[in-house]
Amino acid sequence: MLTGGHVYTMTWSDPAIDGTPAADAPLTDGRYHPDAEALAVRDGVIVGVGSATDIAPLIGRETRVLDLGGATVLPGLVDSHTHVQGLGARLRRVDLRSVVTVQEVVERFRARYPSPEPGERIVGWGWDEGAWASHYPTHDAITAAFPGQPVVLQSLHSFAVWANRAALDQAGIGRDTPDPVGGEIRRDAAGLPSGILLNRATTLLDGDPAADDPATQERDIAAGLAEMRRSGYVTVHEAGLDRQALAAFARLAERGDLPVRVYAMLSARDEGLLREWIARGPQTTIDPWLQVRSVKAFWDGALGSRGARLLQDYTDQPGHRGVSGEGYGFDLDLVRDAIGAGFQVAIHAIGDAGNRETLDFLEGAIAEHPAARAGRHRVEHAQVVHQDDFAHFGKLGLWAPMQPPHLAEDKAWAEDRLGPERILGAYAWRTMRRTGAGLVFSSDLPGSDHDFFYGLHAAVTRRDAELQPPDGFYPQQAVTVDEAIRAYTVWAARVAFREASTGTLEPGRWADVTVIDIDPFEVAADDPGRLLDGKVRYTIVDGVVRAAHSDL
Repeated sequence: MLTGGHVYTMTWSDPAIDGTPAADAPLTDGRYHPDAEALAVRDGVIVGVGSATDIAPLIGRETRVLDLGGATVLPGLVDSHTHVQGLGARLRRVDLRSVVTVQEVVERFRARYPSPEPGERIVGWGWDEGAWASHYPTHDAITAAFPGQPVVLQSLHSFAVWANRAALDQAGIGRDTPDPVGGEIRRDAAGLPSGILLNRATTLLDGDPAADDPATQERDIAAGLAEMRRSGYVTVHEAGLDRQALAAFARLAERGDLPVRVYAMLSARDEGLLREWIARGPQTTIDPWLQVRSVKAFWDGALGSRGARLLQDYTDQPGHRGVSGEGYGFDLDLVRDAIGAGFQVAIHAIGDAGNRETLDFLEGAIAEHPAARAGRHRVEHAQVVHQDDFAHFGKLGLWAPMQPPHLAEDKAWAEDRLGPERILGAYAWRTMRRTGAGLVFSSDLPGSDHDFFYGLHAAVTRRDAELQPPDGFYPQQAVTVDEAIRAYTVWAARVAFREASTGTLEPGRWADVTVIDIDPFEVAADDPGRLLDGKVRYTIVDGVVRAAHSDL
């Protein structure tokens, strides 16, 4: 039994598409208030919700009673777009987040590897390809600092790689190496690789061979999932598993070692794996721990690396519009066959052309397979959408998993890429809600911070962690705190076909609960900047209580 809490069951109706609270929402004088104070759990299932008096008859001699002391109770949080192996692997790599100069990069590597062995491979991660895009570095400085070791620096969002000469030579990338379809090997005046690989060219260089070792991969996944549990999440939607990664998740599930639930998306880039699953069909019967029902595919690249496909030239790079579709490795027939086999598809689309082409593809696939309209298909990110195209999201019954952290992190350069008109359709959460499309929130970790309070603050304020800009970045696109929490709970369950099992706190649902130390409804109303100060106290998965910062 959990008692003494501020419980928000999230069982009231959805807000209107303009954010107006539902008639049955728990409000008094326009302010939200908890709709329960206690919660009872038995055998991993919620059996009672209400006041302490309501729940008291369920207490027996073996009951564990946890007094929350006024903490806030929410349905278990869901991150609807993750790459948890990368999150776990981050602990093994040199962290390059926040670096702004080449010298800082070299100093961080020297601090981590003061006396590297000859030939030792050195891997870093986290430099922001968007922030560096107008002044990409060369390999010279890291080649000079580490001439005898291959050094590979993977970017924050995985759409760029920065490597030294030894790493390029080891991979066989030289003057005569052609640019792959959908990618670019940047070159110096002499035509030699400069050290930067963009978009699909990143596949030419295996940055972290250790990650392909099955035992290391399993440890990275387990470490990433454990971090998600500590951060308050009870479920992740893992975006794009190849055969080896899926096998690692399956081994953890078979041993009962998954600390949170996993809704898995197969990678459309692993054709052999996907063809096998198309033949057998998706797991439509709910598996509470590891379910394979979705397919992840890439339509275009990222806005930061200028790989996102735009209808008109990039404002800060005339003559360039990015790359998409078959030119970016999207297998039209394969993904269409997955839709026909009953899979939900989740298509990465960033630019306005990328989103329009994705919508056209999905419309055609649904016309060919009418039953697929009920598939709750997803346009991952839906980051820049032309005003003429928003309505199609609702008409096709699509869902848009979007990332509030991307807004907070991209706003420094996004308008430079897009200009003052296109930016109006970017990170447009309110406009997306008005179409009637489904909206869910996520982090796209490890490229962005997965902290729930960071994402929640960005969603309701359109500001970054420094509270900038004071009035929010195009604040008309903000959502209410009710909508934002639903995008991490109720709606996240719905997009995964799990609304009958989770997403709300009511009898019969899984006992998946997140307990936090602030009341986000109160804080958002009074001082939304304080949302950033919130902490997770407990994560409860399947009725098992875990302290948020334990090592369990």
